Amino acid sequence: MVKRYRFIKSGDVVVDLGAAPGGWLQAVRKIVGEDGVVLGVDLKQVQPIDFSNVHSIIGDITDAKTTEFIRELLPRPADIVVSDVSPNVSGIWELDHARQIDLAKKSMQIAVTVLKPKGNFFVKVFQGGMLDDFLKEIKQRFRSVKLVKPKASRAKSSEIYVLGIGLKQAKEES
Repeated sequence: MVKRYRFIKSGDVVVDLGAAPGGWLQAVRKIVGEDGVVLGVDLKQVQPIDFSNVHSIIGDITDAKTTEFIRELLPRPADIVVSDVSPNVSGIWELDHARQIDLAKKSMQIAVTVLKPKGNFFVKVFQGGMLDDFLKEIKQRFRSVKLVKPKASRAKSSEIYVLGIGLKQAKEES
């Protein structure tokens, strides 16, 4: 997905929400290289990654203090926020979908706070009845929005990613 859409590149500052166990952190570190910075955030401790430009914190994305802590730790506004946050699945589809969309909205709130103008946002969601309204919100904040189904995702899975490209400036939002 990153190769196809080129939303992360060498030297970028990346925030990874829902970073545990650390797969995205490792993949993103390869892309950003020595000149980039990667900050992972999760409710759980993330396995340390042995690079000086990869950091992780324990934090709850629903807590405004976490957003402020992220901003304090970044060397500059982020180029991209990646969110692979997922609720504890209950097995009750409507509840799980609602929880996922809520977490996606919280992730977007963090993204618009920590991203640089024209920054990118990549977030996991579950397909369902609340997705269209969430997409409308993203389209108000980003210049281009794409739905992306990763090759690694099972065909029957309701999991899909939303890619928001180019965070709009406040005067551009409609």
